[in-house]
Amino acid sequence: MVVRVFTASSLGFMAIKKKQQDVIRFLEANKIKSEEVDITMSEEQRQWMYKNIPPEKEPVQGNPLPPQMFNGDRYCADYDSFFESKGSNTVFSFLVLKSQLASKEEP
Repeated sequence: MVVRVFTASSLGFMAIKKKQQDVIRFLEANKIKSEEVDITMSEEQRQWMYKNIPPEKEPVQGNPLPPQMFNGDRYCADYDSFFESKGSNTVFSFLVLKSQLASKEEP
């Protein structure tokens, strides 16, 4: 599966841009197959992202902000949850992926 990271290129908030870059860099550094989906370029993709975030993960007010991560069509989480998983070294299970070590050991 490919991890899809929903981002927004036209947001003017530097904090969000840094979070998006952090996720993309981490995935690239760990050679995790990923696809960046820019929701500012596609209304269809933006609506798909909003529709597929579980209700309990939606913000109290407004729309969910990027980055949002999915493994295929399965929702993984937002940046805060991703950051927590990095700190606890559980990113691969968090993103529903086999660990790099396990995949190297398989024939």
